[in-house]
Amino acid sequence: MKLELRDIEIPDFGIPQDVPVIPSSVYEERCNKAYEAAAAKWLIVYGDREHFGNLFYLSGFDPRFEEALLIMGPNKVKYLLVGNEGYDYSARAKINTEVLLCQSFSLMGQDRSQAPRLDHILKDIGLEKNDQVGICGWKYLEENEKITGSSTIFVPAMIVECIRSVVECPTSDVTEILMHPSKGIRAYNEVEEIVSLEFGASRSSLAVMKIIEGLKTGMTEFQAVSNMGYAGEPLTAHVMFSAGKDTIIGLSSPTSKKIALGDGVTTAVGYWGGLSCRAGLVAEEDEAFLKNLAKPYFKGVSTWYENAAIGMSGGTLFEKVSNVLAEGGLRPALNPGHLTSTDEWMHTLVRPNSEEEIQSGMGMQLDIIPAPLSVGKAVNCEDSVVFADKALQDQLKATYPEVWERIRQRRLFLKNEIGLAIDDSLLPLSSNPGCFQPFWLSPDKMLTQK
Repeated sequence: MKLELRDIEIPDFGIPQDVPVIPSSVYEERCNKAYEAAAAKWLIVYGDREHFGNLFYLSGFDPRFEEALLIMGPNKVKYLLVGNEGYDYSARAKINTEVLLCQSFSLMGQDRSQAPRLDHILKDIGLEKNDQVGICGWKYLEENEKITGSSTIFVPAMIVECIRSVVECPTSDVTEILMHPSKGIRAYNEVEEIVSLEFGASRSSLAVMKIIEGLKTGMTEFQAVSNMGYAGEPLTAHVMFSAGKDTIIGLSSPTSKKIALGDGVTTAVGYWGGLSCRAGLVAEEDEAFLKNLAKPYFKGVSTWYENAAIGMSGGTLFEKVSNVLAEGGLRPALNPGHLTSTDEWMHTLVRPNSEEEIQSGMGMQLDIIPAPLSVGKAVNCEDSVVFADKALQDQLKATYPEVWERIRQRRLFLKNEIGLAIDDSLLPLSSNPGCFQPFWLSPDKMLTQK
């Protein structure tokens, strides 16, 4: 693999202006699938401000300050339990559901005297002592993590214990039905959800491009990030920016620290649908950095792009990327690729020895965080993609031609300009696909493959 640093102009692929609308019928069908997969009389799905992905996926409602529950039962009945501030906001829900006030979900100091008892609500809607209940939390434990006699359900103990005070049958953790990396319902995106992913991924990556292109020595980290043009898009994570010579470059938020020549630097912006991250050096050029770190890292990125495809197992992809990074003395700090959604990291099949395969409809982040890195050094090139077979691509092309055209142009750019032989099933969603600028004072210079 021969890499060359070349002047590349990133085309204006365009970005979506209108927030995609997913029809209510899609949410209703998701609820039906989840309820059937749970194989219980009642399915209870938890959500809160931080952990809203499963609830939002099924209902279109995301709690802004409080906890919430979506409860599904026989004959397609659905109840959305919310606190004071969620009650009016629940009108945003896209499913046919009865909204019930559960004031114990409200914040402390607010009126919680009118409808405080969760157990009363559960009994009122029909839960009985002999009913089977499946609970969906925000993540789940693998078998080797489970502790005998301890709850495995990632839901506040107050809620779990309340449910168990109402029903005598053992409750079960059914989070896998939504979040398993190959069997979970959320692992597969409908064409409408792909459009939603593209909205977030294209805009977050454009924000990162603006931060890099506007960076100057002497400005503060705050000033650098202010160039991103934030328009209020829902975030999957805090906006990240850090620079320096004597610090670990990573996850921290921007500060008033001034950016200096020779600093390692990184930034990341994540909107619902995709996160974009870039890291490099505050310099116009540096031969040692290019040879010893940037090129060995980008070989891993190129390997990911050229091997990730429908039918590729996560274990094989992990091994291929790891082997190439190892040639340059690097390794993946985490997993080189993971499923993404409104959660920045939903799950990943890209794990050692994983036999789970990439399949049509999966949205993924190319997320190769290299290790080890010394203080003041950083490289990163994180992009968003979706995998789609011909049938799903044809559907996308027919129903959302503008989205398809942006994807088509990105594919051509990756092949013709960056020089990557990507598979036909890989659909790039980022506005800067494969664009790795190791030197942030020369943002037009990118690594390409001959």
